[in-house]
Amino acid sequence: MERLKILVVDDESRMRKLVRDFLVKSSYEVLEAEDGNAALDIFFAQKDIALIILDVMMPKMDGWEVCREIRSYSKVPIIMLTAKSDERDELQGFQLGVDEYISKPFSPKILVARVEAILRRTNQVSSDEVLEMGGIQLNKAAHMVVIDGRQVELSYKEFELLAYFMENRGIALSREKILNNVWNYDYFGDARTIDTHVKKLRSKMGEKGDLIKTIWGMGYKFEVNE
Repeated sequence: MERLKILVVDDESRMRKLVRDFLVKSSYEVLEAEDGNAALDIFFAQKDIALIILDVMMPKMDGWEVCREIRSYSKVPIIMLTAKSDERDELQGFQLGVDEYISKPFSPKILVARVEAILRRTNQVSSDEVLEMGGIQLNKAAHMVVIDGRQVELSYKEFELLAYFMENRGIALSREKILNNVWNYDYFGDARTIDTHVKKLRSKMGEKGDLIKTIWGMGYKFEVNE
């Protein structure tokens, strides 16, 4: 399978190398640009870039300008990086069509996990990836869940959690295993993160929420009798 191309745009060479090394380790092809002008040149020359990781604060042309320019031509997924944790910046990013917004400093492993998640939920997943069982239909490509003919709105993490449960039907899953596979990184917080998401997911699933069984002292199991 051909490796997906990711464009990393940051004026700090050390930051570009850090991100590049983690992405290459995850089998992506990485292109680099040190400023906004170079980023646009590469983007329009390549045509097949799957995702852009874009720093906000750069000389010549900042990340917002680059994003605006690209969005006028393309819907390629964009992750914005910023040194500031400012709600106004975040809102501006989403208004411009940014897919994710990550504040520095960040864990490269988490960044790679976000990249993988975005590529899964955009056009990088084949259209036939549909899971069906127990009256639940989960379409990975469309990021849609239908239960007994009714579409159910799930948050991104709830969707990922349900997909993981359905893919592992009948298997007892520890909280640690769920965290490593759904959250995609080594998690050192407490397990209530999972319990909270499972509670919300069950609530949205209505009667079908009972298919997610609690295994006391361990985790959960998705069980369908068909």
